[in-house]
Amino acid sequence: MPTIATQGLQFREPLIFERSSSGRRAASLPASATSATGEVAIPAALLRKSAPAWPEVSEPEAVRHFLRLSQQNYSIDTGMFPLGSCTMKYNPKINEEVVSLPGIAGCHPYQTEDQVQGELALLWALERLLCEIAGMDRATLQPCAGAAGEFTGLLIIRAYHLHRGEAQRDTVIVPDSSHGTNPATAARCGFKTVSIPSNSRGRVDLDVLRAAVGPNTAGIMLTNPNTVGVFEGDISEVAKIVHDAGGLLYMDGANMNAILGVTRPGDMGFDVMHYNLHKTMSTPHGGGGPGCGPVAVKEFLAPFLPRPTVIREGDRYRWESDLPLSIGKVHGYHGNFGIAARAYAYIRTQGAEGLREVSERAVLNANYLASLIQEAYTLPFGSRCMHEFVLSADRQKALGVSALDVAKRLMDFGFYPPTIYFPLIVKECMMIEPTETETPETVREFAEAMLQIAREAETNPDLPRSAPHHTPVSRLDETTAARNPVLAYNCCA
Repeated sequence: MPTIATQGLQFREPLIFERSSSGRRAASLPASATSATGEVAIPAALLRKSAPAWPEVSEPEAVRHFLRLSQQNYSIDTGMFPLGSCTMKYNPKINEEVVSLPGIAGCHPYQTEDQVQGELALLWALERLLCEIAGMDRATLQPCAGAAGEFTGLLIIRAYHLHRGEAQRDTVIVPDSSHGTNPATAARCGFKTVSIPSNSRGRVDLDVLRAAVGPNTAGIMLTNPNTVGVFEGDISEVAKIVHDAGGLLYMDGANMNAILGVTRPGDMGFDVMHYNLHKTMSTPHGGGGPGCGPVAVKEFLAPFLPRPTVIREGDRYRWESDLPLSIGKVHGYHGNFGIAARAYAYIRTQGAEGLREVSERAVLNANYLASLIQEAYTLPFGSRCMHEFVLSADRQKALGVSALDVAKRLMDFGFYPPTIYFPLIVKECMMIEPTETETPETVREFAEAMLQIAREAETNPDLPRSAPHHTPVSRLDETTAARNPVLAYNCCA
C-alpha cells in the first residue's frame, strides 16, 4: 500500500474506498434518463440488480484523492525521460494551441472535400515536408503508430514483389540490433526472418549479410543510427548488397531525430521507411495513443501506398482512391489527424535550420552524458555515439547490483529510469537517450546520480538492491505481479 514518510515514521495513505463513510456526498447526480412515456430508456437486461458500491466521501476528499494521484504521476512536463529507443522529449505547447483551433479540433472525417480544404492542404503539405526530410517521393499518413508503419511498409514490399511475379521472395533480414517490433512485424506480414549478428563495432557485418541474401530475399529492416546508438557507416555497401540480390531496404525511422537535416534515408539507399512522429516531431508519446507513423517511399513504390491519398489540383485538394495496386486501408478514416497537425506545427516552427539543430543537440547531449559516466560503467561500443548510447552494468552486477537495481535506485533521485535489458546483445544493458530538449544542468544531474549509484554498488549494495525508497510505491514483486496481476481495487468484496 502507498505510504507517506514523516520524520522517519511511516503512515499508510488510505485509499478513497477506505475513506468512505455512509451519508457523505461529493456530488448530486441527475435523475435517471427516461423516455417520453416515462419509461426507463435503458433496457431492463442491462440494469443493475443492486446499487454499485461507490465510495461515499465528501467533495474535498474526492478532490484531494484525484489531485494526489496526479501529483504522483511522472511526466515529461515534470522531469527527464532518458528512455533509449523511445525518444521521450518535451512536447511544445504551441502544438496544443494549433490543434485547439476550431477548424482543426472541430473537423470530422465525414465532411465533404469542399468543407475541409484547409485540413487537406495541411495533410498534403505535411507529406511534402516529410518526403523532403527523408529523401523520399511519396508518403501516407494513415498508420497510427510506428509498429503500424512497419506493418504498412512491409505490406508495400510484399505487394511490390508479388506484382513483379516474385512470390518466392519471402524472407526479411533483421540485424540483431534491430527494434523488437521488426521481426514481429515481418512475421505478421507473412515473411520468414533471418537474424544476422552485429560486428564488434555494433554495425551490420557485411560478410554475414552477403552470405544471407539470395533469391528469396524480400528486403532488410534497418535502423540508422541503429539501436545501440551507432551510425551504420557502411550503409551504401549494405544497400548495394541487398539491391543486387533483388531485395529492398526498409528503414525503421525510430532514430530519425539523430540525422534531421544532416543526411536522408533516401540518399542512403533506403526504398521505404516509417517515421515515429512522437519520437521525431515532438507529438505526444505513451498512454496508448493516439499516434502517427507515416510511411514514405521512393516513386516506384508509390502505386502500392494505402488509399486514399491527398492530391493537389491547382488550388484545390481532394482524396484519390483510384489506386488499383494499393494495399488498401490500414487505419479507419484517414489516420490520426490531430497528431499530424501537431507534427506540421513542429516542423514549421523549427524550420530547416531548427530541425538540424535538434539532431546536433541530441547527439551532443548523448555524447556529453556518455563521457561523464564512462569511467563507472562499461560502454561496449565506445563513448562516441549518436543520439543515444548503450552501457552495461556488468561491473555493478559483479558486486551484486543489477541493471534493474540501478534503474530502481534512479527513482530515488527523481529520474525516470532508462530502458534496460534491451537490446539483448549487451549483458546488463541500459540504453540511455537524454534527447535534445534537456539542458546541460539536467544531464549533469543525471550523470551524478548514475555515479552515486555506482559508488553505492561498491560500498553499500543493499541500498540500490532494495530501492526505490522515496516513491509512493516501493519495490514491487515483479514476478508475482506478472503472473498474478491485480488490475482493480476490489471494492465490492
